[in-house]
Amino acid sequence: MRETFKYIRKNKLAFLSLHILIILYVVSIFADFIAPYPYDYQHKDCQYHPPTKLHFIDEKGNIHLIPFVYKYEKISPTLPIYREVKTEKYKLKFFVKGETHYLFGLFKTDIHLFGVDKGGKIFLLGTDKLGRDIFSRILYGGRISLSIGLVGVLISFTIGALIGGISGYFGGITDNVLMRLSEVIMSFPGFYLILALRAVFPADISSVELYFLIVIVLSFIGWAGLARVIRGMVLSIREKEFVIAAQSYGASPLRIILKHIIPNTFSFLLVSATLSIPAYILGESALSVLGLGIQEPYASWGNMLADARSISVISEYPWILSSGVAIFITILAFNILGDALRDALDPNLRKNL
Repeated sequence: MRETFKYIRKNKLAFLSLHILIILYVVSIFADFIAPYPYDYQHKDCQYHPPTKLHFIDEKGNIHLIPFVYKYEKISPTLPIYREVKTEKYKLKFFVKGETHYLFGLFKTDIHLFGVDKGGKIFLLGTDKLGRDIFSRILYGGRISLSIGLVGVLISFTIGALIGGISGYFGGITDNVLMRLSEVIMSFPGFYLILALRAVFPADISSVELYFLIVIVLSFIGWAGLARVIRGMVLSIREKEFVIAAQSYGASPLRIILKHIIPNTFSFLLVSATLSIPAYILGESALSVLGLGIQEPYASWGNMLADARSISVISEYPWILSSGVAIFITILAFNILGDALRDALDPNLRKNL
């Protein structure tokens, strides 16, 4: 692993991607502390509010070391059109009091990372049609969209590695049955299979239950292709001396598979997992955009994009696409990092480490 990390550090783009992913996961974990507003708080007089501008120079030309925002007023009684009122400004403050939450999931506190003076509002990425802060919702939504990839990959890769290991080790009828099963699953169009499985679920289940069901659905269709690849690797690994030695001292087949064979596929599993996480993120996003995933008022990057299905809304309020940008950056970072890991673990490239 040290050599692999050394290779990642040499690859500046992959190293940057790794840092981006770390930042995304950290800010999502601490969304309660970083977000200025709760994910479901509605500013009823601020529908489709544009991103708030941070200023260092006021209307008189004075320079401020601490940025501030001007008050915004609505200039149309029916349309979400706003303008800055440069006679009222509010300083940006750090560690301000706000909504009560649990820091690290343990300590109850009402302190948030930043905010503005009382009476002012700060919307770094604007608001949606209900007046909810998009920046805050992206942080909270990241918990679902980012974690669903990790949990889904963990489940599907565990199933795929185990079934592929059993199939390759035993061969014969066991191999034929398991591989035919995986081929049947792979023969279905993935997206339509997701929709079909989602339709089986009750319509009135909670978002927490739906989250786990979506993970199960995505994992159900994700293990088959991996199992076939692992099976091919196991056919070669089972002939190695250390496997024959384990058989000779009476180790059970399951022990041999789990302790001796599967660990020798970890390099492949690591690369495949990194490249597969984006598919889970996109799968959840697609379901949520269609209204079949995480339901309001809970935030996920997918259901936040539901408002962006209208061309007129996108043209008038382009900040609605912020969650789409978050999805794009995350998927790009995972793919770049996965490619770098694949190169780092390639025996032909190890001489360059």
